[in-house]
Amino acid sequence: MPHQITIQPSGHSLQAQADETILQAALREGYALPYGCRNGACGACKGKVLEGSVDYGAYQANALPQADIDAGYALFCCARPQSDVVIECREVGAAKDIQIKTLPCRVQVMDKRADDVMVLQLKLPANERLQFLAGQYIDILLRDGRRRSFSIANAPHNDEFLELHIRHMPGGHFTGHVFEKMKEKDLLRFEGPLGTFFLREGEEYDKPIIFVAGGTGFAPIKGMLEHAFHVHDRREMVLYWGVRSLQDLYMAELPAKWQAEHPNFTFIPVLSEAKPEDNWQGRTGFVHEAVVADFDDLSGFEVYACGNPMMVEATHKGLSAKGLKEGSFYSDAFLFEDPSKGN
Repeated sequence: MPHQITIQPSGHSLQAQADETILQAALREGYALPYGCRNGACGACKGKVLEGSVDYGAYQANALPQADIDAGYALFCCARPQSDVVIECREVGAAKDIQIKTLPCRVQVMDKRADDVMVLQLKLPANERLQFLAGQYIDILLRDGRRRSFSIANAPHNDEFLELHIRHMPGGHFTGHVFEKMKEKDLLRFEGPLGTFFLREGEEYDKPIIFVAGGTGFAPIKGMLEHAFHVHDRREMVLYWGVRSLQDLYMAELPAKWQAEHPNFTFIPVLSEAKPEDNWQGRTGFVHEAVVADFDDLSGFEVYACGNPMMVEATHKGLSAKGLKEGSFYSDAFLFEDPSKGN
């Protein structure tokens, strides 16, 4: 039985079909709600249920703790209406007019930048281009029906290839294939662009920006920064890139180059497990702790964070304690393959 969904504060109204999640219904009707993983793990789609009841679906407890449920919140990527509902969330206007496509592509370049990081350049058919926003992702479609999500690491103006940064996860089905069997010229299929993690632009977005990347969470932030530089964005921007040891800064030369070329950009790498041979003289510890240490009041900033869920959650919590406003935190939590689940 269909149920009506009303979105506040916009007042937009739509119908959810039987067994359809709130997010699925909204996207089908052309309303772009914030989302990331689409499987109840990252928390990017969290919003409030003001009226009506929902089936919360399957989700990870750290993305929706009981205290949030008690306060009326749900994850819209897995919550299904059980009655007509009124929800509260901010809609994302910039993504709604971009067409999501399923396309073939060819592996044009494989560039192993670290022992466990492969940078792929994917070439689309000659008559195709993918319109996307800096920071969005694509889903690689595997032959068995499974999907693997990877952020687009290039900026929209530089769209001859799609660039992906892939970390090898031991026992991982797809990442193992990339590192052990994949060859240049291989064919893949993907769906995209997806996600609402992208650089916000316009007159209302004039605050200085802090980017926080963990590991290959650098990928979408690379695309955002390249876009910002291309359009001569004058906002003050600082990138904190947290990794374990020096070898994990697999593209350190690039943000170092940006810092030399753009007076409004600062690069701060942070190592959590620096090796003696690294001879590291820079920042150490967890990346979010470096940000917390550097700022007393974050109420006038916007933050874009990308990395594993624990890192994103710790960043949000730590920076919120320094005054960061809820609507000024944008995130994408990477969910890696879990070999124990047959991925």
